[in-house]
Amino acid sequence: MVNISLLIGAIFSWGIMWPLIEKRKGDWYSATLSASSLHGIQGYRIFLAIAMMLGDGLFHVVYMLIKTSHSLISHNKKKKETSSIVNPATSDDSWTSEIATYDEQRRSEFFLKDQIPNWVAFLGYIVLALISVIVVPLIFDQLKWYHIFVAYLIAPVLAFCNAYGCGLTDWSLASNYGKIAIIIFSAWVGLDHGGVLAGLASCGVMMSIVSTASDLMQDFKTGYLTLASPRSMFFSQVFGTAMGCLMSPLVFWFFYKAYSVGDPTGSYPAPYGLMYRGIALLGVEGISSLPKNCLALAITFFVAAIVINVARELLMKYETKYKIYRFVPSPMCMAIPFYLGAYFAIDMCVGSLILFVWERYNRQKAKEFGPAVASGLICGDSLWGVPAAVLSLAGVSAPICMKFLSAGSNAKVDAFLGG
Repeated sequence: MVNISLLIGAIFSWGIMWPLIEKRKGDWYSATLSASSLHGIQGYRIFLAIAMMLGDGLFHVVYMLIKTSHSLISHNKKKKETSSIVNPATSDDSWTSEIATYDEQRRSEFFLKDQIPNWVAFLGYIVLALISVIVVPLIFDQLKWYHIFVAYLIAPVLAFCNAYGCGLTDWSLASNYGKIAIIIFSAWVGLDHGGVLAGLASCGVMMSIVSTASDLMQDFKTGYLTLASPRSMFFSQVFGTAMGCLMSPLVFWFFYKAYSVGDPTGSYPAPYGLMYRGIALLGVEGISSLPKNCLALAITFFVAAIVINVARELLMKYETKYKIYRFVPSPMCMAIPFYLGAYFAIDMCVGSLILFVWERYNRQKAKEFGPAVASGLICGDSLWGVPAAVLSLAGVSAPICMKFLSAGSNAKVDAFLGG
């Protein structure tokens, strides 16, 4: 349903909504604005997508908090009931007897044998917080030390909610917490003091903490199932994070020099950069920065995202015969083509169609080899970016160029070539 949601969003936005809004050029927004201006058509694309994503994210955050709280309350209630029945002197034996199988008992013993002491976690977080409080303001002078201090104070709560919720639903909401951080810190710093950059930098800090907590918990779960040492899992992620600190800037510099990163018409338009910048602008400038009627449309899409999610959850709980909830589109997925374009949704749906035909032909082979084929396609497409960047840096141009035009543009090109 993810790919269908992408296709629905692409058709609704690029096939219906954007052409209708572009007909209002000169009325709703100035006709002299460039296509990339957030006060023009690009503003509608970015802010309506943000509205749907924030609506979807807000619903899932609240839903996850409710589900997490309910799960913790039920767990504590069950624990109290068990402790009131079982003799405390034999609590260790009772805990062992609750383990259903020998495999689970073996996993628990092996995992707890090599656990990380709590004082290491607390001390490590305090040390990293002190380093960030000192270093981050030196890199981004728009952020002060107390901004980073506040971020590190509230991050553990959000990290716990995200890690626990991801364990329950396999859905990480780190990006949604990052968007909330952008709005809070950009509005706190203000436009005159570099609130846009401050909001984006604080988003990076918040997402690093929240997403890392969720990823580490997933790794620990994998280590528990595979009898791997939690310490080895932890130090492996520390090593990988340290390598990422070195490699990520180099890779970014490589692509930044080879391509025009951020150009809407280039090979790497970086659409998420425009979206997050739009959120920061919304935080520092308020709703006055939105184009005409954009606020009303944004509120409509925000409410629509919440309504769609509520409808899906209600159908999932009360309508179990036909399972109609499977056909309810995802607002988050629908919003992605709003600013990214329809080509991405078409690519995804073509892949889904190939897999569907393969499953109809041979379901067992499709189930066994489908992930391997998908991984090969993803890796091949990603790896080609490296030699393509090298060729671009060397000034090598492609011997042939292919471009697809609309019917109107194609007629203009034919008329120009015809003299």
